Amino acid sequence: MVPSRSCALVHPATARRCGEGAGKGRRQPGRGARGAGRGGTMVNIRRATVEDLLEMQACNLACLPENYQMKYYFYHILSWPQLLYVAEDPSKKIVGYVLAKMEEDAAESHGHITSLAVLRSHRKLGLATRLMLAAEHDMVECFDAEYVSLHVRKSNRAAFHLYSETLQFKVHDEEKKYYADDEDAYDMRKDLKSHPRKKKNRMEPADEAAEKVGELKIEEGAEEIDASGAATGENGTDQYAESNEGLGAKGKPKKKK
Repeated sequence: MVPSRSCALVHPATARRCGEGAGKGRRQPGRGARGAGRGGTMVNIRRATVEDLLEMQACNLACLPENYQMKYYFYHILSWPQLLYVAEDPSKKIVGYVLAKMEEDAAESHGHITSLAVLRSHRKLGLATRLMLAAEHDMVECFDAEYVSLHVRKSNRAAFHLYSETLQFKVHDEEKKYYADDEDAYDMRKDLKSHPRKKKNRMEPADEAAEKVGELKIEEGAEEIDASGAATGENGTDQYAESNEGLGAKGKPKKKK
């Protein structure tokens, strides 16, 4: 039976861009990023593939009391392949993962962290932070998420510190008896509206060029033509204006209600 509720968990870890599968798309911060592991070994953060799911499940079983059947992992990777990341050591062993999804039918399209885990042998290396930031980046880059949510046990102080202090999540609510053992959970959220990869905040190369053009003024004889398309004479009165009627504003996809 697929769990009806999702959970999130623990410990320390940077970000990336949208592609249709593992290894596609331009490089993002966090994707393919490497960090020092125990004894100076390097740990690679990359997008998960179907072949990683068994090891992700094993990592989950070793770390967390909230466990899922394999079909739940398949559901995530088939629906949101951009949002699953793993931490891989030099021997190609999966030592951590983040399992995330989108809640696209909500009033505000937002991401949710279903599960986050790092093996005890690789904790306190910043891996959890890097996994989380990678998933957050692609929630915004690929789905224009407004915020990301998660649940954490009230007794899990290490995880709560990671989310609230390192990752800047805020407590949105408390859910009584959320977990199977009746422990309460914090419902936590992080606002992504100011994320640099939000569509309204992005500055693509073409946008940068347009912005520079918009600052230019070109003199032609007695006229001065600014980038808005309005020409002014020496006395500052309008000579002509180009209508943008029918062009419309740059459209944004409607959010589902």
